[in-house]
Amino acid sequence: MKKSALIGALTLTGLAAGMASAGTVDDVKAKGFLQCGVTTGLVGFAAPDANGNWEGFDVGFCRAVAAAVLGDPQAVKFTPTTGKTRFTALASGEIDLLARNTTWTFSRDVDLKFTFVGVNYYDGQGFMVPKELGVSSAKELDGATVCIQTGTTTELNLADYFRANNMNYEPVPIETNAEAQQQYLAGACDVYTTDASGLAATRATFENPSAHILLPEIISKEPLGPLVRHGDDQWADIARWTLNALITAEELGVTKANLEEMAKGTNNPEINRLLGTEGDLGGMLGLGKDWAKNAIAAGGNYGEIFNSNIGEATTIALARGLNAQWKDGGLIYSPPFR
Repeated sequence: MKKSALIGALTLTGLAAGMASAGTVDDVKAKGFLQCGVTTGLVGFAAPDANGNWEGFDVGFCRAVAAAVLGDPQAVKFTPTTGKTRFTALASGEIDLLARNTTWTFSRDVDLKFTFVGVNYYDGQGFMVPKELGVSSAKELDGATVCIQTGTTTELNLADYFRANNMNYEPVPIETNAEAQQQYLAGACDVYTTDASGLAATRATFENPSAHILLPEIISKEPLGPLVRHGDDQWADIARWTLNALITAEELGVTKANLEEMAKGTNNPEINRLLGTEGDLGGMLGLGKDWAKNAIAAGGNYGEIFNSNIGEATTIALARGLNAQWKDGGLIYSPPFR
């Protein structure tokens, strides 16, 4: 590791340790809102609408956490972050939670001192090319110019893949998805590579999406999920179990529509514990009994948030795939609420 990189890593580590000791949940309650880090703009996942209101799959998680802690899903302020700025923003305390397309890796977890609270989207890196390029496989990309976001696992995976396949490429470094889209459509690069979900979301915004194809190769594992600073276990537990509450709600058939009725009590003890009609799981987190109910009410259960923002009925048109519930052959699975 270069000296400058080592100093940067140590600085992040020190910032993270210092900020965590303050107690993020107390800070959030005191200021009355959650400061959530998101991407600079990826339709379906996190992007402002025409009125400047943020919406999307990752935004839905931020609102669920705000509802769990503050009782108000609108009590969120969003900070757009790039691949380069996201970790400094979290470590420094500029944001309370990072909920953008960020891959859970060993070094980010251990070296940079962050705690990933779970996986909310199982992804993998892919490639998008113009149909007119006449390419049907990533193995045909020798010599291509490739738009690549700096400071990402995508950058490293790309180098590994081309090296392993004895191919060369010319990187076109970009900072944001918007810049990548602009450069790609302008012909500055032959290929755009990022998480397959991000490619699908980007292509959906094109004037002629059918003129671009996603190549079949998926060259990496990209478990995406929210993260917080090391050393703040109560805040990590709140974020982790809010995600688990959304997942469990879908598994147990608790929806935004039937939530109020279910909250009156059911014959299923786990639903009752989840919604606070039996026991006091919220108290263990330092929250009210209705914390999970409030989180689910914000935007629905995990499946509802997925389907309304990025599902097959949207312009993004992503199938559940690996992100189906475990009972349906996917990897989405929550520990029990007991």
